[in-house]
Amino acid sequence: MTELPILVITAGDPAGAGPEITVKAFMHDEIYKICRPLVIGDLTVMEQALQFVGLSGKMKVHAISNVKEAVFEPGVMDVYDMNLIQDAGQIGIGTVNAVAGEAAFQYVVKAIDLAMKNEVDATITNAISKEAINMAGHHYSGHTEIYADYTNTKKYCMMLAHNDFRVTHVSTHVSLREACNRCKKERILDVIEMSDQVCRDLGIENPKIAVAGLNPHCGEHGMFGTEEIEEITPAIEAAKEKGIQVTGPCPPDSVFSQAIGGWYDIVVCQYHDQGHIPTKVQGFVYNKEKQCWNAVAGVNITLGLPIIRVSVDHGTAYDHAGKGDANELSLINSIEYGAKMAGSRRSKEE
Repeated sequence: MTELPILVITAGDPAGAGPEITVKAFMHDEIYKICRPLVIGDLTVMEQALQFVGLSGKMKVHAISNVKEAVFEPGVMDVYDMNLIQDAGQIGIGTVNAVAGEAAFQYVVKAIDLAMKNEVDATITNAISKEAINMAGHHYSGHTEIYADYTNTKKYCMMLAHNDFRVTHVSTHVSLREACNRCKKERILDVIEMSDQVCRDLGIENPKIAVAGLNPHCGEHGMFGTEEIEEITPAIEAAKEKGIQVTGPCPPDSVFSQAIGGWYDIVVCQYHDQGHIPTKVQGFVYNKEKQCWNAVAGVNITLGLPIIRVSVDHGTAYDHAGKGDANELSLINSIEYGAKMAGSRRSKEE
């Protein structure tokens, strides 16, 4: 019988809600039915998180320094102890600070290292603060760039998913003006190809891909911009020549409704918010009457890497840190996605 894939979960920014979300996720015994999970973090931080969520004594924290030491049992949270924070009181819960930023960065680097050495099958990341890791001297704009650098990956992109709704991005963490400059045929074609491949990795045999336009009404034949004519359409035609089932450019104001309706398996977006907004409108559900979030769902996957990286689709939630009320649904979704992708990769290798 094939063993379940090993998934390593970074605790995220220790000053944020990541550790608490992780503890809550580990209370769901069903995750042990799809994977063998372990956490990369600090023992002191994870024990403090247990207190914050009111689970002290209800879950055993098992500190390890090697993946082989993990027990992978429900009721036990295996923690790869980085031993960076000896006193959890020094973190500064709910604040952006260099101590937490350094720890969060090192958790990610260790996860990448374990995956590159094939000691784990997939990596799942909780949220980090870009400001905090930069305060600590690590000048990256996010997880994606860290992973690309430490795996020496040149072609990569971000995918967001909520259930069967998926989007990829031509550009992400740049200004809107710079995003327009990055709308180029070669890059768009790369993202189309990565979008096609991830759908196949997820078991979709003949993915249907839509490519969103950059300008209103896809430029109206050049009246509102020429990127669709000069860059996007040529990329689509090149993809079709490679046998990819792709449509576009599609008007950005309607293509997402079509994707939700099942017209497409994935939509290639031209910039960060074009893809993030429709994904989060679906996954983030706020209860107006109760004044709380019913759900903060959705996952973020980095495509093009030699390893699997799936992440929660939300931030550090500093305003919830230490309160024990942060929602773990996005992390559970990420674990499910990571396990599915790891299983698919294993099957292909076998």
